[in-house]
Amino acid sequence: MVKKEGLSTITYVVMALVLCASVIVCVCIGSVNLPLRDTAEAIFDGVRCLFTREALPTGGSHAIILRTRLPRVLCVALTGAALSLCGAAMQGLLRNPLADGSTLGVSGGASLGAVTAIALGITIPGVPGGGTMVTAIVFAFLSLALILFLSYKIDRSMSTNTIILMGVVFSMFTTSIISIITVFSQEKVRTITFWTMGSLANTNYVNVLTILVAFAVCAAVLLCNARELNAFAIGEENARHIGVDVKRVKLTVLISVAALIGVCVSIGGSIGFVGLIIPHMVRRLFGANHRKLLPASIFAGAVFLLFADLISRTVMRPLELPVGVVTSLVGTVTFIVIFAKRGTR
Repeated sequence: MVKKEGLSTITYVVMALVLCASVIVCVCIGSVNLPLRDTAEAIFDGVRCLFTREALPTGGSHAIILRTRLPRVLCVALTGAALSLCGAAMQGLLRNPLADGSTLGVSGGASLGAVTAIALGITIPGVPGGGTMVTAIVFAFLSLALILFLSYKIDRSMSTNTIILMGVVFSMFTTSIISIITVFSQEKVRTITFWTMGSLANTNYVNVLTILVAFAVCAAVLLCNARELNAFAIGEENARHIGVDVKRVKLTVLISVAALIGVCVSIGGSIGFVGLIIPHMVRRLFGANHRKLLPASIFAGAVFLLFADLISRTVMRPLELPVGVVTSLVGTVTFIVIFAKRGTR
């Protein structure tokens, strides 16, 4: 009997049901709570209008659900899934539990690009938020290239510890530059400050489509490299000996992660700890096999950020906290608990 390496069909079904239920709950609850029946009816009407190409209903609860909450909730779910997937892939590639877009400096580079675009008013005609998005992605790629170049200059073997150290140092550097830009952008300080805390408020269906396309492409690439990431667990040299093209896999994974993080950061700002904590929690449930870990991280990251965003919207209503603040608080506590348990073993 051949042992299946991936998740079972039942597991996929359960995770999909949990995700759908989480989406519906997050759409129902907010500054104004809406009945489940109204929510289901509005979503059904929205799907119908999508296929019939009719205008979205604007009356009553339909306007709140279809024009405000649903696009935001979809953006939140996709962003959580993307950040968690990127974290799991980076941790597997570099064989380090601290690897993540934020610790590697990719998120910092993307944030610097987005803040620069906001401060300078960089735009692309006909594409709302296009200037911020493109600049964030370009800076994410440039940051990754610079970090890898400096790591190679310092350590020709490019050990994971060297790459992570350079990433942390680069993140500190980008934080300083962002602070300087903020000081000289007095008329946009509020926008930049709120954005750097991480928030998916005021997102729309264009943002949903943008993240969805980026996620579909990059997630497909990362999932196709799950077997190679398993090989990295025994070391790069051993992986090379069993036929893995280490250089190709590294570049493919790093470029996919940089692109996906760049898109997420350009839309939602800097949202930390999702890619660092969620893969840890999933690994304890499903093991270190990336054919299970990567898909499970997608679902877990989406659900985690959905409820983090729900807390940010409701805990101090009618005021709203940036979701990045909530994920940082929850992530810090979880991180301490995980490593405290490891230390007592």
